[in-house]
Amino acid sequence: MVSTLSGVTEAAARFTHNGFDIAYIDLAPVPEGSRGEPVLLIHGFASSFMVNWVGPGWTQTLTQAGYRVIAFDNRGHGGSSKGYDPAAYSVRFMADDAAALLDHLGIGQAHVMGYSMGARIAAFMALRHPEKVATLILGGLGIGMVDGVGDWDPIAAALLADDPATITHPRGKMFRAFADQTKSDRRALAACIGTSRELLSEAEAARIAQPALVAVGTRDDIAGSPEELAGLMPRGESFAIEGRDHMLAVGDRSFKTRALEFLAEHPL
Repeated sequence: MVSTLSGVTEAAARFTHNGFDIAYIDLAPVPEGSRGEPVLLIHGFASSFMVNWVGPGWTQTLTQAGYRVIAFDNRGHGGSSKGYDPAAYSVRFMADDAAALLDHLGIGQAHVMGYSMGARIAAFMALRHPEKVATLILGGLGIGMVDGVGDWDPIAAALLADDPATITHPRGKMFRAFADQTKSDRRALAACIGTSRELLSEAEAARIAQPALVAVGTRDDIAGSPEELAGLMPRGESFAIEGRDHMLAVGDRSFKTRALEFLAEHPL
């Protein structure tokens, strides 16, 4: 377990699951004598644990609050190995990767937090491995997890375009720029985007029995209503991240504050 945040990239460890080498970090809580309840962080599409969680300050926020923080790069992303078969990117397979990481670390149960695609993975993890998920924080994805988040085929085309200047689709432009900024394997992302968007049914949402916080930016035009998704879950509640869009909500200070309150309200 890494005791500080310095050099987290170099400190990333790896384990293998279902043919993919998964890069991860395991950060110790900062205050001496803290309980160190584990929090598993699952990043969004075209991102990585560095971009989604370290850069915006989540790892620091959580470790300083006394939590043990585990974060990993989803298959096809960041420092994890890449594949180009869309079938390999089922959200169910990625949920199984997350559960396998907890097994690898000998953690029986954890708080689980995901953003955007990571929220979808976290929800499916709660369904497939309910004994491992103590609580859920679902950021950047509301009822769109059930109803869909629009046509993303143009995003796959944008990722594969030879010349980004030819891209006209607004969301395609946004994600191509993000993928280039994060130096992602765009071919792997194009394979991922088609099969990682499996919808959660209303009946499945109703089976998520863990306490769940659904947090979405008020200017997010991708996620859909957090209130509607939370309303489908027996112990769901929603939080509006004021004035934030899909890209900026993840690092919002009010989101961090509410997440820490939520975790304190539901200790292991």
